[in-house]
Amino acid sequence: MEGSNATPQANGQAESSDGFFGEVNQMFDEAAARTDHPRGVLHQIRACDNIIRFEFPIERDDGSIQVIRGYRGEHSHHMQPTKGGIRYAPSVNVDEVMALSALMSYKCAIVDVPFGGAKGGVCIDARNYSTTELERITRRYTFELERKDFIGPGTDVPAPDYGTGPQEMAWIMDTYNQIGDEDLNALACVTGKPVGQGGVRGRTEATGRGVYYGIREACAYPKDMKRLGLEMGLEGKSVVIQGLGNVGYHAARFLEDGGAKIVGIAEIEGAIHDPDGLDVDDVVAHREETGSILGFADVENIETSAAALELPCDILIPAALEGVITTDNAPDIQASIIAEAANGPVTSEADEILQEKNAMIIPDVYLNAGGVTVSYFEWLRNLSHVRHGRMSRRFEERNAERILRAVDELTAEDFSEDLLESLIEQVGFGAGERDLVHSGLEDTMSHAYDEIRAIREKKGVDMRTAAFVSAIDKIAGSYDQMGIFP
Repeated sequence: MEGSNATPQANGQAESSDGFFGEVNQMFDEAAARTDHPRGVLHQIRACDNIIRFEFPIERDDGSIQVIRGYRGEHSHHMQPTKGGIRYAPSVNVDEVMALSALMSYKCAIVDVPFGGAKGGVCIDARNYSTTELERITRRYTFELERKDFIGPGTDVPAPDYGTGPQEMAWIMDTYNQIGDEDLNALACVTGKPVGQGGVRGRTEATGRGVYYGIREACAYPKDMKRLGLEMGLEGKSVVIQGLGNVGYHAARFLEDGGAKIVGIAEIEGAIHDPDGLDVDDVVAHREETGSILGFADVENIETSAAALELPCDILIPAALEGVITTDNAPDIQASIIAEAANGPVTSEADEILQEKNAMIIPDVYLNAGGVTVSYFEWLRNLSHVRHGRMSRRFEERNAERILRAVDELTAEDFSEDLLESLIEQVGFGAGERDLVHSGLEDTMSHAYDEIRAIREKKGVDMRTAAFVSAIDKIAGSYDQMGIFP
């Protein structure tokens, strides 16, 4: 079999060498050169299996007709179903969908979630449409996906992304139910749904919580922190975060609770900076009241969001859109750790500059995998038709109480009833769904980080390359076990 030292050939996929997909493939190629898998297998992993583009009309509230463009890409079927979000943004295009679907394949492999990667999008700015218009768009988009066999519990399972949320996922689920054959597992056709419609508790904050777990893991290694000139742990570390949406907000909140100090926050309207620290909830409340984070308390206002990326800090978290750190601003980045909460926030050229500056980059392909991990838990919940923890919670509570009372009987001096009741209240509880989701997410992120770091140390590469090597090895292993049909 051929080795993999040469770059896998694109076989006519011209789009794979340029744009966002080209950036992803460049990262893939650098990692692939560190493996010994056959070139043909590497090309199969790298290629995007299916991509569709379609257009459909919708009636606006004023009676006018508008043609909407939609996309869905399925990057890899080494595991099924495929899995990936749907974003509503005017910038959605074929290149972006292919790139994001590829990242989803690698992301799922890294955190051992048994899905292939997919991604979808609709070319609209959701802010310019009423709720009823968005519902019509979402339902028609779902109809197009179902008609083309690009959605289903065992086929392709969408989720929220930029510009979408639980409401859109509920419309997708209901539309799929209305137009499809009766399917006992139909709830599992989409994740990120409201809890009352089959969603899982803990999904809303999952990506941000995963970012927190990943950063916490990175800061737990003395050798790595010493190289960066930092102390172990999160306590006292200064953080700048770009993007105060769902991911950015929850990541900032959990980091704040973990002892870190949020010194800068950037949003589309600009940024604010306070070396003494910002209270995240107070900033959010100010923005809800005024429509902007600017003018908050007695802090420094910064005119542009991009300028905040260059603020002095220990940890920089780009949690908005891709391509915000480029060759133009990378030389001025002062952070020791760049934690990629967004997809593709650092270009490949900027990545090289940051590596030369001895910065640690925690790659997006690992760090923002919390969302798909908990989506996996939701998918399992829908297939099993039972809430996580429902059958065991009371048993665990009573078992813990029995153990405490047995300890009380075995000790020479009895516990007072008040002390016993206090102990039972503190430790004698069963895990509910949210507890189990958080526990599963924490274990997933911790285990995946350890795997990536071990590859980094063994091969002498950066964290991004190590993460891609981890994904390539796992996907290649899957293809090796399955063989090639026919």
